[in-house]
Amino acid sequence: MVNPSTAHITNLADILVFVRVAESGSFTKAAELLNLSRSAVGKSIQRLESRLSSRLIHRTTRTLSLSDEGQLFYDYGRRILQEVEEAENLIMKRTRTPKGRLRLTVPVAFGRKHMMPLLLDFLNTYPDIETEVIFSDDYQDLISDGIDLAIRFGHHPDSSLVQQSLASHRLITCATPAYLAKHGTPQRLEDLQQHQQLIYLHQGRPMPWRFQVKGSKIDYAAQGRIRLYDVESLRDAALADFGIIQVGTFLIANDIAQGRLVPILNEIAAPRLPICAVYPSKRHIAPKVQSLIEFIQQRWQGQAIWEAVLPVQSKRKASAKTVKV
Repeated sequence: MVNPSTAHITNLADILVFVRVAESGSFTKAAELLNLSRSAVGKSIQRLESRLSSRLIHRTTRTLSLSDEGQLFYDYGRRILQEVEEAENLIMKRTRTPKGRLRLTVPVAFGRKHMMPLLLDFLNTYPDIETEVIFSDDYQDLISDGIDLAIRFGHHPDSSLVQQSLASHRLITCATPAYLAKHGTPQRLEDLQQHQQLIYLHQGRPMPWRFQVKGSKIDYAAQGRIRLYDVESLRDAALADFGIIQVGTFLIANDIAQGRLVPILNEIAAPRLPICAVYPSKRHIAPKVQSLIEFIQQRWQGQAIWEAVLPVQSKRKASAKTVKV
């Protein structure tokens, strides 16, 4: 005879597996997220379907889709898991002991330069938290990929996500003194046509340069013979006098402060954008997520602290261009 309490625990575990399969669209991906073998995931789904006497998932060698019963069970199952997680979060908040695995995604260059040192300090402060960091300039699906928190540039319309501003980000167009001495300094947007522009590629497409002219935002299609998928390598090419770049101050503030790069076209620089903490919308945020957000807020104080090295005049100009979002 099956112990009822044991059956309930098994049911909940199988529901968790089913929801992760439905959200990720893959048995393999769900297994990775849950740290299980693929066969264990398959057995869990079979057990659940046998218990319900219903096929929940239609699967072939290439595709996976929910049946009508599967979609209905997913809607209820997801709500059940959310209620369980929120109950756990409430209890953990009462004990004020953040713990567990924190899975986050951060932009590559920004993550390496500014998030990793902060994150290591955070882990020293909270020894019961373990972390898994995805360095990517792509926007991950936080829910299907099982990500607790993302650090992103700019606000994005998505009602299923909470977006909390942490600091600001701005782009600077610049080149080395040697390059500008040899080729001249652009005074207007049109002057860029006479210069080599170093281009950042993302998902196979060149990213436009951002400007604001007479209150209108402009996406400028940069042209040049050097196109790179890595923004740090783009900076290296600029420092080697190969042309003009447009990148974030988080990457080149020290280069500007020490005179290795010279800002140009400041009068038409694009407005600042927020750097946001982004996480799935829930009534009760997990203590591990809340703790990291508060840790970042305490460090940054809402400021782009990497700009502290810039000359006072440059920071004043930057402040005048700040926009609230």
